[in-house]
Amino acid sequence: MRAKGVPRFPGGPAADPAGSHHERRIRSFQPRRSRVTAGQGNALQRLWPVWGLDIDGHRVLDLEEMFGGLPVVLEIGFGMGEATAQMAADDPGTGILAVDVHTPGQGNLLGLAERSGLSNIRVANGDAIILLREMLPPRSLDGMRVYFPDPWPKKRHHKRRLIQPAFLDLAAQRLKPGAVLHCATDWEPYAEQMLEVLSAHPDFENTQQDGGFAPRPAFRPLTRFEGQGLDKGHKVHDLLFRRAQPDA
Repeated sequence: MRAKGVPRFPGGPAADPAGSHHERRIRSFQPRRSRVTAGQGNALQRLWPVWGLDIDGHRVLDLEEMFGGLPVVLEIGFGMGEATAQMAADDPGTGILAVDVHTPGQGNLLGLAERSGLSNIRVANGDAIILLREMLPPRSLDGMRVYFPDPWPKKRHHKRRLIQPAFLDLAAQRLKPGAVLHCATDWEPYAEQMLEVLSAHPDFENTQQDGGFAPRPAFRPLTRFEGQGLDKGHKVHDLLFRRAQPDA
């Protein structure tokens, strides 16, 4: 049996990159344990040293060097990575720093990137809050995407939702003025909360003149997960808020 803290794939993503047992705060995510296929495991072992990074909180990333000077968008939570890979292929002039804690998804995205010849994706393993707080310089991001985050539907768990004022404070510090934070969810109560919290934040402006939700932009692919929700009658809400220009 593998000892606690030992990575499942030597040379691949660490089991606990930032020592999460030292973090005394409420988490917006919970690690998922699921089977890694042979192909995903192979991709992790071969490609993680090239395109992967652990969120350890011990260094500040040089995004310009990492992406060869491309503008960089942070994607928080990418599932199995199909939509991320498609967006990277459709827009090779933008770098995507994709963060998740799901090992099969990390391996799957690395494999998709290799098969499609994509060099504008980097896969980060761990807590996005630590990445934003400790490892990214101020005004280093040209955009941020949070697609279908865990809605934590039970009222007692609402405090675990990612889109909260404290998260927006941190996001605003790392986004360049004019950069867009794009959220999407199929859980209507969470969508309403997102709209309320974003609209109230002084550092963000709704891109929609009516102050409401946005139509799904063409660059956001229809994911398999989203399709399943639509089949169940769920309505997907997109929110696009721009980082406001600082006061002179």
